[in-house]
Amino acid sequence: METTNNRIGMPALGFGTLIPDAAATISATRDALEAGFRHFDCAERYRNESEVGEALQAGLAAGGLTREDIFITTKLWNTNHRPERVEPAFEASLKRLQINYLDLYLIHTPFAFQPGEEQDPRDQNGNVIYDSDVTLADTWRAMEHLVDSGRCRAIGLSDISLNELLPLYESARIKPAVIQVEAHPYLPETELLEFCKEKGIVFLAFAPLGHGIKPGPLDDPTILAIAERIKKTPAQVLLAWAIQRGTALLTTPRTAARARENFDISSLPEDAFDEINNIQTRQRLNEVVKTGVPGFIAKGN
Repeated sequence: METTNNRIGMPALGFGTLIPDAAATISATRDALEAGFRHFDCAERYRNESEVGEALQAGLAAGGLTREDIFITTKLWNTNHRPERVEPAFEASLKRLQINYLDLYLIHTPFAFQPGEEQDPRDQNGNVIYDSDVTLADTWRAMEHLVDSGRCRAIGLSDISLNELLPLYESARIKPAVIQVEAHPYLPETELLEFCKEKGIVFLAFAPLGHGIKPGPLDDPTILAIAERIKKTPAQVLLAWAIQRGTALLTTPRTAARARENFDISSLPEDAFDEINNIQTRQRLNEVVKTGVPGFIAKGN
């Protein structure tokens, strides 16, 4: 069921590298590559691009694979939105990842922070310091120049709402190839998904399993009942639903066994697919779209 049916050749099932521990990053990335993952989603923000690069280099050599066999994404962080900072940030990511071109570069969030080396610039009251001297359109034009240079094959945005995306899409010379947002049965983002389908943009869902937050989609009674009925795990049901509705997705299995489980997905029966679409619970797990600061938050916080 794992397909690549988009114009940029992105495998639908991607491995997200948001892993806080350096050693775990290396082992999980290697395990993911061995399990069959060919799409790796990174970010300057995660502070582990060097470890991902190391793991991929070693894993490619061990598996007899080449750079062209894998799809690598990374993201421009909020402190580098000023046009003159975009290319240096891009080059630094390439160097850390030990690659000479990028398949996809995303603007991590539509928020510009005060430029500098501090990823979370804050004032004396602990509030994030935003940069009002740059617009998203300014940053996007600098991203377009990276595509012109030939070292970046596609560009897109992450953590953006449809309202923020529309004006940028209209003015963009090079249209976004990918939009990456949180999406799962509790946050289906249906309107944004329909827009992406209409425009030929890949909709890339992160946290398709609800990021393990409890209670979450993995514990949903509808999901549990379907899993039991079709003899699949709740995770496999959620991943199948995501691909069946036309999205690509990111997961971060920490073990080789979990990585293999993520690949063992097959189409859901139509009635099961409809039942999931009819789940009424609505819950956003990551408030990044409001602040620009990533971080999963539990319900009620």
